[in-house]
This record gives sequence, C-alpha cells and structure tokens, in this order.
Amino acid sequence: MSKDLSIIILSYKQQGLVKQSLRGLRSLNLPLDHEIIVVDNNSQDGLAEMVKNEFMEVKLIEAGENRGYAAGNNLGIKKAQGKYILILNPDVTILSDAITKLFDFLEQNPRAGIVGPQIKNPDGSIQYSCSRFPDWRLPFFRRTFLSDTKKGRQWNSNYLMMDWDHRQNRQVDWLFGACLMVRQEAIDQVGLLDEGYFLYMEDLDWCRRFWEKNWQVWYLAETEVIHFHQRMSAEGSLLSSFFSKTARIHFTSWLRYYFKFKNRKLLR
Repeated sequence: MSKDLSIIILSYKQQGLVKQSLRGLRSLNLPLDHEIIVVDNNSQDGLAEMVKNEFMEVKLIEAGENRGYAAGNNLGIKKAQGKYILILNPDVTILSDAITKLFDFLEQNPRAGIVGPQIKNPDGSIQYSCSRFPDWRLPFFRRTFLSDTKKGRQWNSNYLMMDWDHRQNRQVDWLFGACLMVRQEAIDQVGLLDEGYFLYMEDLDWCRRFWEKNWQVWYLAETEVIHFHQRMSAEGSLLSSFFSKTARIHFTSWLRYYFKFKNRKLLR
C-alpha cells in the first residue's frame, strides 16, 4: 500500500451529488496521504466528463454496465492503494474531522476491520445505521405494512438497536454501507463485497463475513456525518408491497443472504 486512505464514491445517475461530495472533500484539506476514486456505474449523465474537467486529481473508473452496489465498489477497491478504504455514498456529507477520527480509530484498534460513523438526518436526528443480525422476518417487517403493527414495531426496535444510546461507541453486528472505513488487510482475508447482490444486504453480508474471520465491526458515535437518504418503504397490502421495484430487489437480496448463512453459526 502506498497511501494512507482511498476514498471510493460509487455513482449511478447522481452527478450533482458527486460534484457536491468532491467539493466537500477537497475543502477538508485532509492531513492524510489519500486518493479519491469515483466509479461511474454507466450513469450516462455526464458524470465522467464532469470529473475529468473539474476534478483532475480524482481517479475515474467507468463501468461498462451497472452491475450494482457491490460490483461497482469492488471496481474501486481493486484499484485502491490505501491502507484503509472509505466507501462513501454520494449523498453523505462529511463533517469536519470525521475521516481522520475513523482513520485514527483503526490505527489504534488493530482488530477492528470495519468502522462506521454516527449518521444523522439533515434535521440533526440520529439515523439508525447499525443493527443486530436479522432473522427471517426482515423483509416483512421492513418492507410491508407489517412494520406498523405492534409486533413489527417491536421487531424493528430490537433490529435497529433502539434499546441503547447511539451516542456511545460500541461493537455492533453490522453497519449500513453509506459510509464505511475498512481495513485493506482485512479485505485481503475476508474477500470483496459479494457481487451476487445487486442492491441491499451486501453490507450485512460483508460485516457477517468479517466477524466470521474474527475482525471486529465498530460503530463510532463520536464521529458524525449527514446522510440525505430517505428509505423507500412499501405501503399497502403485503401483495402490493412486492410490486415495488425496490422492495422486490430487497426481497431477492434477502433470500440470497438467508440461504447463504442459515446453516453458518456465528460465535463471537
């Protein structure tokens, strides 16, 4: 590795957000030897031209087709030269010294394989971004009207770890993939993101495999970022829920995850 950090931004038709993200990163003047890699997942929205013209210091990877979140980020990871990899969604805004805090944490905790920040909504409220490993009920209580039932609310409260103060650092089962700093040494042992997922569950799958190889996953509450994402949930009947494209993708990814890990006991 020849650099401290590689920052990977994957985009599919998000030119405006990528431009804003790159401007924000440039303004941070990071005190780290780093590189920024933008992966264009065949957006065809002028992203590649914008990066080439306005951010010549950024490495650009143009994917021939959109094969999803895992495959796109893997393109960046394979080209990365950093000791650590920061996977950063275009709709995440980094606050002040968040990146250096994540970096310092990994430097000081050699068994930490993945660390993620406290993620906040634009209004300042906490966005629950770390969870317990789910059971078979996940797609039903997260993607259908069942989320509003008493059992659904109880399940989601446990799943999203609402029973503890998210302003405290702690090891967690898994972290949402909007902003993750990952140790390259651990990736070499665990492997890349599973490209069998197009969208959803690849972050859950990855964290699970990190734990299987005895690499810790940490939520670092003292580090904050803003995420402008709005989760798309299905409404209406159970049947109508699965006519939503995002819900269908989520359910397909869930089936892959469930059958992949159902007979693999995790002891930690």
